[in-house]
Amino acid sequence: MSPAVHIEFRHLRTIKAIHDAGGVARAADQLNITQSALSHQVKGLEDQAGVELFVRRSKPLKLSAAGMKLLRLAERILPEIEATQEEFAGLVSGKAGRLHIAIECHACFEWLFPVLEKFRHAWPDVDVDIRPGLAFDALPALQKETVDLVVSADPEKISGVDFTPLFDYEPVFVASAGHPLAAKPFIEAEDFRDQTLITYPVERARLDVFTELLTPAKVEPRGVRQVELTAVILLLVASGRGVAVLPDWVLREVRYHSDYITRPLTEKGLTKRLFAATRSEDTTVPWMSHFLRLARSEPVKLQREGRRAAV
Repeated sequence: MSPAVHIEFRHLRTIKAIHDAGGVARAADQLNITQSALSHQVKGLEDQAGVELFVRRSKPLKLSAAGMKLLRLAERILPEIEATQEEFAGLVSGKAGRLHIAIECHACFEWLFPVLEKFRHAWPDVDVDIRPGLAFDALPALQKETVDLVVSADPEKISGVDFTPLFDYEPVFVASAGHPLAAKPFIEAEDFRDQTLITYPVERARLDVFTELLTPAKVEPRGVRQVELTAVILLLVASGRGVAVLPDWVLREVRYHSDYITRPLTEKGLTKRLFAATRSEDTTVPWMSHFLRLARSEPVKLQREGRRAAV
């Protein structure tokens, strides 16, 4: 049975340095150790392995077949080690991290991508990913550290979780310009009884039109059609295939479009607030704080653009 060989990272660095430098003396200078210490290190590794790692009579010094195996190992492993060390340094300095986002709001992609575009320029070393929170329980996933931030309109009291207010928005009724309801200054629950309502493909508990208006009034639309994409919803609405209720940031470009009319829900209008849920220990991390600031300010810019365009 052959003896175990204990290869350390310093051995791999030594083999690569001697190969690259072409000799022990120059390699010792590169590694900032004495030539004697470097030679002793190589001798100890050779004694363990029971083979020579260098062809010593060659000039410049060449690796043996066994040495070449270690060199290939060094070239494969050392870059990964260096990259990991850089990541650790980034984590310690607060410049690197992981931001995996779960979204309980289907239309939030409309404002989230501009936020992430600014964020990635400021924090290139933060690993960003988006997971639609519609397919799993997002808040338990946050507690289990499967995700790092949840965008939600339904804050809860959860130990160790902060709910940071982002911005207020208005769920707005949208229909084709020739729709009979265009004559009304605002839309009430009863107006939906004979309408086909076009919604995102999510459960009613996550749709403002149901939670804030129809369910409390015990009103059921004539039909509900589920559509994945906002652009397709608006296409169907413009074609008179149904009506929809969408957040104001989504409708910033159609408020003044001749194919559509938009109306508030109820005489006073409805207002909802979005929150970002984060683990308490992560809320004040520099890059997380910056993301939260962007998520508070950028969507409001989109809302203002929509209001200016409508004037």
